[in-house]
Amino acid sequence: MTRHRAAVQPSEEVSRRMKAVRRRDTKPEVEVRRLLWNAGARFRLCPRDLPGSPDIANKRARWAVFVHGCFWHGHRNCNLATVPKSNTAFWEAKLAANRQRDARKALALRRLGYHVLVVWQCALRDPAALVRRFSKAGITKR
Repeated sequence: MTRHRAAVQPSEEVSRRMKAVRRRDTKPEVEVRRLLWNAGARFRLCPRDLPGSPDIANKRARWAVFVHGCFWHGHRNCNLATVPKSNTAFWEAKLAANRQRDARKALALRRLGYHVLVVWQCALRDPAALVRRFSKAGITKR
């Protein structure tokens, strides 16, 4: 026997917390920008004329960086990306849709000849490794 559950209406507290989640200038994004700038990379923020408006991009060098929060973008096998225990079906569908949208945005940029790099929130635990990754990808010179 399967149980059908009515859609769960979020409480005022949940709504307040969700509205407080930033879309731009998140802590991980600001930290990635700081690392890139200190490594000598120059860039623009959220250029609207590029598909998917990447968080950070350099059109002349043709690279783009998306900074993903592990929870919101469903980072697989990451302890920061847990699925809430209430309304699980909703969250699983939402996170799957986020991953699909992310893949479409990256593909659109790659088709334009951009080198696309995705930086996960958890990667900021080791900033030196992240800077090496930027250098290996040709984003920075250092």
